[in-house]
Amino acid sequence: MVKQQAQRNRTLRLTEAEIAQLQPQLGRLVEAVARPGVEIDSEMDTAPEQQPNLNNCILHQDLFAALPLLPQGVVDLLFIDPPYNLTKSFNGQCFRERSPSEYADWLNTWLPQLLPTLKSTASVYVCGDWRSSGALQQVLAQHLFLRNRITWEREKGRGAQRNWKNCSEDIWFCTVSNQYTFNPEAVRLKRRVQAPYRTAGASGDRQPKDWMETLQGNFRLTSASNLWTDLTVPFWSMPENTDHPTQKPEKLLAKVILASSNPGDLVLDPFLGSGTTAVAAKKLGRRFAGIEQDLMYCCLALKRLQFADQNPGIQGYVDGIFWDRNAL
Repeated sequence: MVKQQAQRNRTLRLTEAEIAQLQPQLGRLVEAVARPGVEIDSEMDTAPEQQPNLNNCILHQDLFAALPLLPQGVVDLLFIDPPYNLTKSFNGQCFRERSPSEYADWLNTWLPQLLPTLKSTASVYVCGDWRSSGALQQVLAQHLFLRNRITWEREKGRGAQRNWKNCSEDIWFCTVSNQYTFNPEAVRLKRRVQAPYRTAGASGDRQPKDWMETLQGNFRLTSASNLWTDLTVPFWSMPENTDHPTQKPEKLLAKVILASSNPGDLVLDPFLGSGTTAVAAKKLGRRFAGIEQDLMYCCLALKRLQFADQNPGIQGYVDGIFWDRNAL
């Protein structure tokens, strides 16, 4: 049942009727007996020798059941937002904190099985926090080329009396090989200039140096760094917000997708949650595939994908430019 919420609260929720309507649109990978492929309600006309088609599908399935059935060499960008190494409930399913070595062992139970799905030119982004980043670095370095660690500011978080407030998370950037896609011009950030510097122009007048004057103020386009302070975590008044406890902003996924894929590429998210990766990929002209074991989160993703047809915009990203926070 949908919770009662304030008029300005735009959190996306589902009714039982919506879940019943959306559920048949979900897929799952099945054993290749006669017709392998993504099963949606009925048999698919897929020849036995073909690999399952992951184009623009959401699989309602446990990751470990899907792993041995995934096609090989088809994914251009792999975005992974696994449970961090802390105890947290995901719609009643609890992931429990464990020792760093046990967390690394858990990562190794599924990460190596995902790698055959990647093209040789693919990139991989893996999310974590300070508790899990050490294990992530250790495990990722065994299988991939580590390129960078992005740290982004999550302005939400409770203050602490005996520690620093925890308001940052990490994203590890890796590649399969030394040949990979990276589009720096696609992820430039537009920031307001606080101390504009001018140089002498050809006619002797003073011209802006590396910034621009507009009716809205003075701005500079800056190259994207590995420190992201321009994101807003989804909250109740944002239309992309859901009740998923670790939902990432569409703007964050837009940065990753634009930097490390091209139009038409396939983006895979094996811990899809409420569908942010799929939604951002669709809005940016990429193909998507996601795996999620929770039915409600799968249906939320489908509902968000429907809304993406009506509103293809990404808050904080306008006319090919990322703006500081979500204000123009």
